[in-house]
Amino acid sequence: MNAPTNAPAQGTEHKGTSWYESSARVRVSLLLDDGSFTEFLGPQERQMSPNLKAFDLPEQFDDGMIVGRGLINDTPVFVAAQEGRFMGGAFGEVHGAKLTGLLRAARDVRSIPVLILFDTGGVRLQEANAGELAIAEIMRAVIEARIEGVKVIGLIGGRAGCYGGGGLIAGCCSALAVSEQGRISVSGPEVIETNRGVEEFDSKDRALVWRTMGGKHRHLIGGADAFVDDTTVDFRETAVRLLAETRPFDLKTLQDEQARLEWRIENFGNSADAVDIWRTMGIADASSIPEMTYRQFEAAVQKARRPDHAAR
Repeated sequence: MNAPTNAPAQGTEHKGTSWYESSARVRVSLLLDDGSFTEFLGPQERQMSPNLKAFDLPEQFDDGMIVGRGLINDTPVFVAAQEGRFMGGAFGEVHGAKLTGLLRAARDVRSIPVLILFDTGGVRLQEANAGELAIAEIMRAVIEARIEGVKVIGLIGGRAGCYGGGGLIAGCCSALAVSEQGRISVSGPEVIETNRGVEEFDSKDRALVWRTMGGKHRHLIGGADAFVDDTTVDFRETAVRLLAETRPFDLKTLQDEQARLEWRIENFGNSADAVDIWRTMGIADASSIPEMTYRQFEAAVQKARRPDHAAR
């Protein structure tokens, strides 16, 4: 266990700090209470990937994954943050092992929730087998922790989004918060285009990417529990709220999630585009969603989720 990392004060000067533009370490420092973060296996330990040097690729002392413990509103939390600026936040052997270890520690302690700051393009191609194994281990660790009563909250709003195995892990979390800039999907735009052709999905069409995988769309269809502004203070406030409101993991939780997925298929199974889904949910001018402010969008979401506005 290392010495606490110095964190900037949680003053008004940080209210406008962009989550999207910030590094993983800045996000952690502004998310947690001042000076409360203790990092495990920090850069001074130099736990780097053993595989990147063989490909003549740059290494990073923390392998793009920050893990540790701190306080949020005086409540103890475990926290993990991916650095999207290093290899797109991709999962490798060490990167994944650090998150797995943190989740197993939370499982054993039982009383401390976990915050995961996702920012990843998926698995490193250079460490494909190790990365895929890490994804499986992390998913199992998330579920094991939740069974023991641990809340696992995912925060998504970084440059790399939350793709590939990261999208699978996010789906296992107790709750998710996503910003306009956040994207969630198992397959990234380029992967879909490469395998299915540009006619299936044009990865250069940014409007298509955001209305299919973006934060607003994911929140609207229930794939994310909260939609937040792109500020570190809003992510912090939302994390506090989700920690307080998230229900324990039990049979009722699984049944509700299954019902949500069945509802999606029933109502949107024949939709060819996200815009079709928005219209089905009763949003008269679906094309206006990308320009909506945070408050306008939240009002539209609440209206769209009323039973009388959804097809049955």
